[in-house]
Amino acid sequence: MSGLAMSTGELRRIALCLQYDGSAFHGWQRQSNASSVQATLEAAIRRLDPAGPARTAAAGRTDTGVHAAGQVVHFDCAGPIPAERWAKALNGLLPNSVRVVAASAVPAQWHACFSATYRRYRYTLYNGRRPNLFLAPWCWHRYRLRLDEALMRRALEGMVGEHDFAAFQRAGSSRSHSRTQVQAVAVERQGDLIRVELQASGFLYGMVRLVMGQLVAVGETSLSPLAFEQRWRQRQRAAVKEAAPARGLCLLRVGYPAPVFPEPAWYDGQPRFQLELSDPPPDPVHLHRQALETPEQALDQ
Repeated sequence: MSGLAMSTGELRRIALCLQYDGSAFHGWQRQSNASSVQATLEAAIRRLDPAGPARTAAAGRTDTGVHAAGQVVHFDCAGPIPAERWAKALNGLLPNSVRVVAASAVPAQWHACFSATYRRYRYTLYNGRRPNLFLAPWCWHRYRLRLDEALMRRALEGMVGEHDFAAFQRAGSSRSHSRTQVQAVAVERQGDLIRVELQASGFLYGMVRLVMGQLVAVGETSLSPLAFEQRWRQRQRAAVKEAAPARGLCLLRVGYPAPVFPEPAWYDGQPRFQLELSDPPPDPVHLHRQALETPEQALDQ
C-alpha cells in the first residue's frame, strides 16, 4: 500500500486505540537499538502516508514487556485516507503483536497524553499451586502461599487521593515531582486468579509494578497493610525493593473528557481469564499455626 496516499496540503489529526503484546517489544518508546511499539507503528504510518510527518504520541510510555489493551495514540497525516479506514489499513502492515482496534478523527489541538484525564492499569496474579502454560505470558504466578485479597484491598484503599508516591518511582524519571492522583482501586479474586486495577491521573515511572511487588507481600502476610502505607507516606524508597514482573501488567484504557472511540473498542479489551477448578497453595495463617504446634498437639488434631 506504499504510496497510496497523496498529500492534500493540510494535516489532519488521527487518534488510534491500540492493543499490543508487550513481550514482543522493549516498551512503547522509540529506541535506537531495540524494537519498540512506537517505531513499528510509525514505520507502517510512513508507508501509508509518505507526505506526512509519521510521528506519534501516546497516552502512556509502557515499559519493556508491559501489554496494552487500550493504549491511545495520535498522529498527523497529510494524505486522504479517511479516519475510519486507518485501522484496517494499518493492520495490513503491522505485525500480529500489534492491532489497531479503532481510529477516529480528532481536533488539531487534541493530544493523546495531555488531553487524558486518567489511565487505568490491570495487573493479573495467578495464585494456583501448579504452573499454567496458557496464563504464563499474561500473569505473575505466585504459588507458595494463598494471597489474602482482603488485606491487599485494604492496603490499596489508602492510596486513593492525591499524594506523593516517591516510594513507588523508579530511578531515571524525568518528572519534576512525584505527586499524582489515584482515582480508583480494585482487587477481585475469581478462583486462583486475582485482578488488581489502579486508575490515576498519571503514573510515575515503574509505579504500578513497584506497588504490586509490595502488595503481594501484603497478601502473603509478610508485610502489614499499615507498613505498606507507612512506606509510601514516609517516602521510604529504599524499603521498596521488589518490582512485579512486566508480563502481568496491562494498560487497560485511557479516559478523556469526551468519548473518542466506540465503547466496545475502548472499554475493556483484555479478556478476563477463568479456570474451571481452584487449586490454591496453603494459607499463610494455617502454616503459621502449624509451625507453632508441638508434635503432640499435631497428633491430637
